[in-house]
Amino acid sequence: MQFLLNLENGINRVCDWLGKLTALLFVLMLLNVFWDVVSRYLFNEVSIGMQELEWHLHATIFLLGVPYALRTGGHVRVDLIYENLSSNKKAWVDLFGTIVFLFPFCALVVWYGYDFAKEAYELGEQSGDPGGLPHRWIIKSMIPISFSFMLLSGLGLLLTSINTLLGQHEQPYKHTEL
Repeated sequence: MQFLLNLENGINRVCDWLGKLTALLFVLMLLNVFWDVVSRYLFNEVSIGMQELEWHLHATIFLLGVPYALRTGGHVRVDLIYENLSSNKKAWVDLFGTIVFLFPFCALVVWYGYDFAKEAYELGEQSGDPGGLPHRWIIKSMIPISFSFMLLSGLGLLLTSINTLLGQHEQPYKHTEL
């Protein structure tokens, strides 16, 4: 039983690291937007690459932030019903949802997302705009990478549910503690 608790804590640490990485990427995106606006309005310089980097960073923040949101319970669910359930019932709901919905969906996205990114790499896909970013496969590879982390985060949620049902958690069932 201690092994399952240690595994859950290890996975949660990885997901917490993703949250910190996402926060850092957000600051980088903010600096990118700031520089883009300053260079456009003060120096009359427009960089297509910087504008594309904004949406690359935005997509990466979103894609890597979702596994963290799942780990902390910040994702969308029917809280009106869920919040009034006992710890064990919440654990059963999460256990069922993770196995039936989350794992299959994430596995499909990883499977097809890999081919999507691989094709972009093999074709040498790049921005169609002059001055845009090369190597479009990098942003496309974030899809299977992020959903792999989502699978890992789902495994952490599954272990939290199992550990709750086994009585390994002393406090009421919740994901928001860091």
